[in-house]
Amino acid sequence: MIRYSTKPISAILFLSLFALPFLLNSTLADDSWEPGRTINDQPDLQGVWANNAITPVERPAMFDEREYLTGEEMQFLERRMSEITASGGDALFGESVLDAVFSGDVSSRDTQTGNYDQQWMVERTLDNRTSQIIDPSDGRFPARTVAAAAHDRELAGYRAEHPADSWLDRSLSERCVHRGVPNLRPGYNSYWQIVQSDNYVTIIQEMFHDVRVIPLTTMPNLHEDIRLWNGSSRGYWEGNTLVIDTQNINEKSDPGLDTQARVYQERLTRVSETELQYDFIVHDPGTFTDDYTRRLIFGYSEDKIYEYACHEGNYGMMNILSGHRIEEARLADND
Repeated sequence: MIRYSTKPISAILFLSLFALPFLLNSTLADDSWEPGRTINDQPDLQGVWANNAITPVERPAMFDEREYLTGEEMQFLERRMSEITASGGDALFGESVLDAVFSGDVSSRDTQTGNYDQQWMVERTLDNRTSQIIDPSDGRFPARTVAAAAHDRELAGYRAEHPADSWLDRSLSERCVHRGVPNLRPGYNSYWQIVQSDNYVTIIQEMFHDVRVIPLTTMPNLHEDIRLWNGSSRGYWEGNTLVIDTQNINEKSDPGLDTQARVYQERLTRVSETELQYDFIVHDPGTFTDDYTRRLIFGYSEDKIYEYACHEGNYGMMNILSGHRIEEARLADND
């Protein structure tokens, strides 16, 4: 079993936004705080956790090498977030919120499904970090391998020429099959529910209602030829931290080169009653020249997870394929 160590990061100021006007609840990490225990004497991570922070994965160029926003930038961010949310304009998915705040462009970045409005989005949370990536220290992904860059170009060229020869040319998410493991897209069906027993931890992802059942007991790894949508996970405890190693990832669910060598490690630590620190360490030698680590702060939620229904797969796929057949017929008529 591969085990990685993470690099420490200093305590952060976490600003929660749960109402308009926004209420700022600052929480400094308390090193002496201890989580409650389950009936099996494990650190209690159970409940519904929300991944709604606006922190971008990579550090935007405008922040150069700065790891944290200044107090003035945080005040500006809070004010503009309040204005954008109150406007009821286009929905800002994922990390486009931060870009919208500082660029002034509040139009939708979703170019494929048309414009949702802000009513589709949950209230987002702020922290003062400029990137989720904490390793490398520049807050950006490591360089891609030469082979991965060439593969990306070939794949882009193929997709441009074969956008919809069949349903297999469309993405798994568009086909309502899978959203990736783990799904870390924030702000939209971005809730997880954690349930613990003595020998298993179960993580229910709201998006596509994927359920990951993770054994905590010693078990042999799957044969390398067996690839699963969510990979094969094994969990264990390091003090108060739940560590999950995942491999045997299906290349269709997470495309790339040398997926057989890819290993993900997740480290979940409850750092307060309302905060779950989540570190995601990626070992992907087929894609990147080095490993990298992302850190997210999940917020505890009193809400329940409701069924996620993906309707695009019911009628959207038929329309996409039918439309492309019409385009092909038009091109044939023009020849």
